[in-house]
Amino acid sequence: MKGGQQMAQLDTVEIMNLIPNRYPILFVDYVEDLVPDESLVATKNVTINEEYFQGHFPGNPVMPGVLIIETMAQAASILILSSPKFAHKTAYMTGIDHAKFKRMVKPGDVMKIKVTFGTLRANMGTVDVATYVDDQLTTSAQLMFVVSDDEQQTN
Repeated sequence: MKGGQQMAQLDTVEIMNLIPNRYPILFVDYVEDLVPDESLVATKNVTINEEYFQGHFPGNPVMPGVLIIETMAQAASILILSSPKFAHKTAYMTGIDHAKFKRMVKPGDVMKIKVTFGTLRANMGTVDVATYVDDQLTTSAQLMFVVSDDEQQTN
């Protein structure tokens, strides 16, 4: 337990009930620790079967940094939207500060994503996010977000 709250775990279906991302752009495989309004630890299993490895880079497959940031944003959205005050809403990333890439992420890596709340004012705020492979820091950043009502597209 952290902060008097019980930690939760989420599988892929439970993740899809919180965030709108779907295959092929759903990158978080599962959440192993979730304390709403506080912190989250999620996992992305990086496999050679990911289509982007065909072109990034042939003979030297490396997960693109922009997709690592996207994975971080998805994990952050799970934490944000697990809060009862943001139920049935959508979190949008509005900015990235202090992004640092320390180590490459390659097929076969198990990437752990750690998210903690930074600031929160009404429906906007920041989260601090870091990714690790084998307990080594790979990427860190502060992400800004805004939460708004779900929007339904009609054609």
